[in-house]
Amino acid sequence: MTGFEPATFGTTNRRSNQLSYNHHVLKFYQTFRRKHRAIKHFSKGENSGIPLEAPNRFNEPFKILPVALSCPLSPNCLHAMQNSSVSTVRCDGHRGCVADIATLAKEIPLFPVDRWCNLTALTEARAACHDRIGWAAIFLKAYGKVVQETPELRSWFLPGLRPRIATTNQIVATLAINRMENDTEQLCWARLQQPETLPLIEIQRFIDECCSKPIKELFKRQRELERLPGFLRRAVLRWNLRSASRKRSSRIGTFSLSTLAGFNASNHFHPTLCTTSISYRPIESDGRCLVTLIADHRVIDGAVVARSLATLEKFLTHDLVHELRSQTDSQAPDATPSNAA
Repeated sequence: MTGFEPATFGTTNRRSNQLSYNHHVLKFYQTFRRKHRAIKHFSKGENSGIPLEAPNRFNEPFKILPVALSCPLSPNCLHAMQNSSVSTVRCDGHRGCVADIATLAKEIPLFPVDRWCNLTALTEARAACHDRIGWAAIFLKAYGKVVQETPELRSWFLPGLRPRIATTNQIVATLAINRMENDTEQLCWARLQQPETLPLIEIQRFIDECCSKPIKELFKRQRELERLPGFLRRAVLRWNLRSASRKRSSRIGTFSLSTLAGFNASNHFHPTLCTTSISYRPIESDGRCLVTLIADHRVIDGAVVARSLATLEKFLTHDLVHELRSQTDSQAPDATPSNAA
């Protein structure tokens, strides 16, 4: 009888089986330790004096020599490993705040939906405009109009024993802006009230101020949040995320916009605490643009997101084109537009 066969009835047989099983486990552990030590010493280029073949619990030798010497380390590699070093720095409040937001966003079942939009007419109208109007200002206003028409895009999920859906009539856009401060990258979140009602010139002026004015003046609330201890900052973010207060939109935003089109790149999927977040790629040479809408699946289904993207294209190709053309007709040419993102 081996230690791996079922135990028979009787105290003596059970004790004998247990002792045999313990013996096999001990032999297997000792063999594993010898194999691990041999591989460790051979990887360092040393001779451990341990036999290359050791019996296992089946009394068969382990072939550990090919395993240990299958990928030998060169002297240069060994020297680099011995002289390698790791330096650590303390995570500041800003990076900790970004990490906390990304961690909270992982709890939200977000999903992206893409749509190719034909923006040829909009590109021509923007190029003919005398004032510099960036694509971010255009998408902020166009998607604000979509959010105004679709109540689901102004809603958010309230978890609990009895989950609820909260809806507001206030539209606040959260714009992610990359800034440089003390030779360090800073990610700031600007809040814009009612972008669907503002002229494009005012939206662009707001974006320019957020990119140029001191961070301490424009993002005071964010700086206060970054100075809090980590556990308290996470508690504040989680409370705002699950709050049904009317101030929730001004603290987090109704929707967000994040894009890397100005760097000739695209962030197809990014963390967000809002119910929806919009992003777009750089405009193609044929006037097409891939627009991505990220949504919270607890509140919105894919069909609603797809229809929202179709409505967005309609606003971009009609309302925004008309506004840019009317602005061109009402002003004299005094400036050359640039390709702002």
